[in-house]
Parts: sequence; C-alpha cells; structure tokens
Amino acid sequence: MTTHKKIKVGILFGGKSAEHEVSLQSAKNVFDAIDREKYEPVLIGIDKSGRWLLNDASRFLLHPEDPSRIRLAGERESGRPVALVPQSRGALTNMETCAEEGFVEVLFPILHGPFGEDGTVQGLLKLADIPFVGSGVLGSAVGMDKEVMKRLLRDAGIPIGDFVAVRSHERPPDFPSVADALGLPLFVKPANMGSSVGVSKVHTEDEYHAGIAGAFRYDRKIIIEAYIKARELECSVLGNEEPAASLVGEVVSSHEFYSYTAKYLDARGAFLDIPAKIPAECAKAAQDLAIRTFKALNAEGLSRVDFFLKPDGELLVNEINTMPGFTRISMYPKLWEASGVSYTSLIDRLITLALERFEKEKKLSAEYRA
Repeated sequence: MTTHKKIKVGILFGGKSAEHEVSLQSAKNVFDAIDREKYEPVLIGIDKSGRWLLNDASRFLLHPEDPSRIRLAGERESGRPVALVPQSRGALTNMETCAEEGFVEVLFPILHGPFGEDGTVQGLLKLADIPFVGSGVLGSAVGMDKEVMKRLLRDAGIPIGDFVAVRSHERPPDFPSVADALGLPLFVKPANMGSSVGVSKVHTEDEYHAGIAGAFRYDRKIIIEAYIKARELECSVLGNEEPAASLVGEVVSSHEFYSYTAKYLDARGAFLDIPAKIPAECAKAAQDLAIRTFKALNAEGLSRVDFFLKPDGELLVNEINTMPGFTRISMYPKLWEASGVSYTSLIDRLITLALERFEKEKKLSAEYRA
C-alpha cells in the first residue's frame, strides 16, 4: 500500500482584533473538517496581545462550544510561544529557546479584521516565502478598508450606495447636513472592521454622536452610509485567475440589522435562505457582479460579496469580505455546500489554490536583465 506524505497546514487564528472570538470559531471548524488523510494541521493561535502560540491540538480552545465564552488556551494551558521569521521557509522558532518547534508548508490565516485580514499577515507570509490561503497584500488591504474598497468599485463602474468617510483628526459633518445628504436612518461603521463590530444604525442626533464615538473605538477612520431599504444577498467566490460564484443566499435578520450578536451569538438571530428566493436572472446578475467585484479588488482564493437588492430590482454591492467566517452558521461555506462543494472539499480547494499561486509566483524573476 502506497502512503503519501501529508502536507503540514498551519492554521493561523485568533489575532489582535475585535473579531478574535469569531476567528476562534472559524479555526475550530476548519480544524475539525480538514482532510486528515491529506493534511496534517498545525495550530498557531495568536492571543490578543499579538503573541503566536503553537497549540496542542487536544486543548487549544477553552469553552469551544459556547460562542459567548470561547477563548484561546494560553501559554500555561496549551501553547508554546513561536515566531515565523523571513527566510525561515516555514520553520517555527521557539521564542524562549530559539530551537525549531516544527514547520509548516502552507498557511491558512483564518483571521478576521485588522492584523490578519488587512494585508499585514499576508506581507509577513510573503517575506517568509510561505504559500497561504486567500488574497495577497493588496487584495486584503483594499478589501478591508471600506472607503478605499468603495472608491475602487465606483471607479470600476460597480454600483454602490452613498457614503461619507471621516478620519479621527477631522470634524465629522453635523447631523442635519449628513441627514440631508444621506437620509435617515443611516449607518456609522469603522472603516477597517468586519462582523458588524462597532456598527450603529442611527435615527437621531444623539444616536449619531454615540455611533461616531463607538466606531472610532475600533479605527481611526469611519464611514457613514445611507440606509438602503433592500433585501440582503450574499454570494461566495472561489478561485484565482478564473473565479467561480456559488449560489446566491439571502440573510433575513430578526434583529434591527445583521449585527455581531445576530451573526455569531444568537442562534435565532438570522435565517439564511439558500438559495435566495429571487428570479433566476437576478441570481445570475448577482453572481456576475460578485466575480466582477472579486476581480476589481484584486482578490484571490476566496471572498464573500454582499449585496443590497432594492425593491425595483437594482443590485448594489455593499462590501467584499476577503476572509469570511467559517463558523457553523457562516454563509461562505454554507453557500458552497448548497452549490455541491462540501466543507472538507472547500478547504482542500483553498489550499490547492494557495499552492498553485505560490508555484506561479516562484517562476517570476528577481533579477534585472537588460
């Protein structure tokens, strides 16, 4: 019987982000579903201070079944502090002994939000010369920054809603003027955050000022968006140069909006209708628009594109998520499962795409020739 060497896949999770706990949930699902005949998972948890911990697979999470209590097992409980340094070719170095603690051949950075989904970790992995799942530095960065993302989409002729961006050193527009320009209600959001963290739906001037203060807790730049009365659709994209789109799903929230609680804490917070009950031509338009968005923003590997479907049938792109959630109730894997791609097969395909891109990039010349 022929045995094949398993590929060591580093699952990088946690991170210095308000979406830390979401990442823990995603990592658990990826770890549970990965094909153990083909891959050997290596668990690398990043705590909230930014330390990388090589975790024991038998106990890398505490309270893993409770989204409200889940947390990363610390150094005393499970982890050993490690680093991945440039030119290490995947070697994990113990920060205390400087000894090698093993290695990885490809990384799955299942990180959400700043310091993980925004191009920072992707830059480190590029320097370390390690293949990794998902978009590169540019695609990750522009996908994370909602203002830059929307400007690029607008330049590409992709329909979006109206918005205003405000930086922390600037005076926000007064409530009457922004209400006149964007209408009411409106949304206030951190520009670089996901999972609805720091998002407020605003109806009054008091809510407006509270929303601005809340959003600035998470980012130095915020965006103020017009409320769009519409159905919320989502489409998953998979691929590199020739991406494919999944079936289209609809999010029906039982909350005021699709908040963090509705997404991750309340089991009845939202209903995911897959496929969405929309005309076939509308679903095809959303799939085409998802792929256009993916390409316009230089995304790779995977993304989830979110839409507004207005009563008149017009589709607007709300945002792209270049490392969408992989929790038990996350739309990205559920859409692919409904499209005929199982969770395990999806992880396999994402790792394959990472390795394919890496091999192509290795062929690029680093030397100038006249």
